[in-house]
Amino acid sequence: MTEVILKKQRPKHLALNEIRLPLPGKVSILHRVSGAGLFLMLPVLLALFGSSVGSPESYAAYKGIVGNIFVKLLLVGLLWAYLHHFCAGIRFLLLDAHIGIDKQSAVSSARLVLIVSLTLTFLLVAKLW
Repeated sequence: MTEVILKKQRPKHLALNEIRLPLPGKVSILHRVSGAGLFLMLPVLLALFGSSVGSPESYAAYKGIVGNIFVKLLLVGLLWAYLHHFCAGIRFLLLDAHIGIDKQSAVSSARLVLIVSLTLTFLLVAKLW
């Protein structure tokens, strides 16, 4: 008896633009990207903080820098990155405790992370801008 083993044809090249990532996967990637962005921008944030508490002259320079619209947009992005990273971190802690690991709960919690982080960002920007 001869058995024929059929090999599954696999693509030779992975087409990343054709992969449909589910919402929990997108939240996971955003969690990593936001963490990396916060880490890389830490020296800038520390420099801004240092200039805001140094002296009256450095505070005036700080106000001039932060008054720029592009710097404000960067700070809004960093605020969202912090809030998203925080909310997604809580979600991942719950998943590590085996809470909400079924598919529907995972999608719902991922959606909740996006809604909460964007809502908090909007509220804080409206209050602070």
